[in-house]
Amino acid sequence: MKGWRRKRDVHQVTDARPSLTADIRRREISYLIKMGIRTICLILAVVLPLPWPYRMLFIAGAVLLPYIAVIGANERGQPAPPPTFHSPDPDQSEIPLHRREIGS
Repeated sequence: MKGWRRKRDVHQVTDARPSLTADIRRREISYLIKMGIRTICLILAVVLPLPWPYRMLFIAGAVLLPYIAVIGANERGQPAPPPTFHSPDPDQSEIPLHRREIGS
């Protein structure tokens, strides 16, 4: 009579997703770092007397980094990994579900 009980997945603490607050904080920090690099690229492109190929590299960084930063900031957290194991079969000493009574 093994077919009457469905196996339940057992979740470990390491399977849990990070909290929403932690995920938002991670994305905010990543966004601010990328926008800081963009600001530095813009300043270097304007202030430093560099040859045009290097100046164009800094301008390209200043133009493309906002797009990359926004895409990264809108990315949700990683999905939870699949459960690593299943619950064991019930013990023989366990009372079957159909034989349990209220109050016992």
